[in-house]
Amino acid sequence: MGATQTIWNALTTIIQMEERVKQQARASIEQQAKIEALTERVIRLEAQMDMLLIGAGAKTPPRRLR
Repeated sequence: MGATQTIWNALTTIIQMEERVKQQARASIEQQAKIEALTERVIRLEAQMDMLLIGAGAKTPPRRLR
Protein backbone atom coordinates (compact mmCIF):
# COMPACT_ATOMS: atom_id res chain seq x y z
CA MET A 1 0.00 0.00 0.00
CA GLY A 2 1.49 3.31 -1.03
CA ALA A 3 1.77 6.51 0.95
CA THR A 4 -0.96 8.14 -1.14
CA GLN A 5 -3.41 5.38 -0.29
CA THR A 6 -2.55 5.61 3.41
CA ILE A 7 -3.11 9.36 3.41
CA TRP A 8 -6.37 8.93 1.48
CA ASN A 9 -7.61 6.32 3.98
CA ALA A 10 -6.73 8.59 6.90
CA LEU A 11 -8.59 11.52 5.35
CA THR A 12 -11.59 9.34 4.62
CA THR A 13 -11.63 8.14 8.22
CA ILE A 14 -11.43 11.70 9.53
CA ILE A 15 -14.32 12.83 7.32
CA GLN A 16 -16.44 9.89 8.47
CA MET A 17 -15.62 10.64 12.11
CA GLU A 18 -16.54 14.30 11.63
CA GLU A 19 -19.93 13.32 10.25
CA ARG A 20 -20.54 11.00 13.21
CA VAL A 21 -19.67 13.81 15.61
CA LYS A 22 -22.11 16.13 13.82
CA GLN A 23 -24.84 13.48 14.00
CA GLN A 24 -24.19 13.00 17.72
CA ALA A 25 -24.36 16.75 18.29
CA ARG A 26 -27.73 16.93 16.52
CA ALA A 27 -29.00 13.99 18.56
CA SER A 28 -27.85 15.66 21.77
CA ILE A 29 -29.64 18.89 20.86
CA GLU A 30 -32.85 16.97 20.11
CA GLN A 31 -32.56 15.02 23.35
CA GLN A 32 -32.05 18.21 25.36
CA ALA A 33 -35.18 19.71 23.79
CA LYS A 34 -37.16 16.61 24.77
CA ILE A 35 -35.84 16.76 28.35
CA GLU A 36 -36.79 20.43 28.63
CA ALA A 37 -40.29 19.73 27.31
CA LEU A 38 -40.73 16.92 29.85
CA THR A 39 -39.48 19.18 32.63
CA GLU A 40 -42.08 21.78 31.67
CA ARG A 41 -44.80 19.12 31.75
CA VAL A 42 -43.72 17.92 35.20
CA ILE A 43 -43.78 21.48 36.52
CA ARG A 44 -47.33 21.96 35.22
CA LEU A 45 -48.42 18.64 36.73
CA GLU A 46 -46.87 19.55 40.08
CA ALA A 47 -48.68 22.89 40.04
CA GLN A 48 -51.99 21.18 39.30
CA MET A 49 -51.42 18.64 42.05
CA ASP A 50 -50.59 21.40 44.53
CA MET A 51 -53.76 23.29 43.63
CA LEU A 52 -55.86 20.14 44.00
CA LEU A 53 -54.32 19.35 47.37
CA ILE A 54 -54.80 22.89 48.62
CA GLY A 55 -58.39 22.81 47.35
CA ALA A 56 -58.92 19.52 49.18
CA GLY A 57 -57.81 21.07 52.45
CA ALA A 58 -54.16 20.08 52.63
CA LYS A 59 -52.22 22.54 54.78
CA THR A 60 -48.96 22.51 52.86
CA PRO A 61 -48.00 21.06 49.52
CA PRO A 62 -45.94 17.85 49.71
CA ARG A 63 -42.15 18.06 49.42
CA ARG A 64 -40.61 17.47 46.03
CA LEU A 65 -38.35 14.55 45.24
CA ARG A 66 -35.54 16.71 43.84
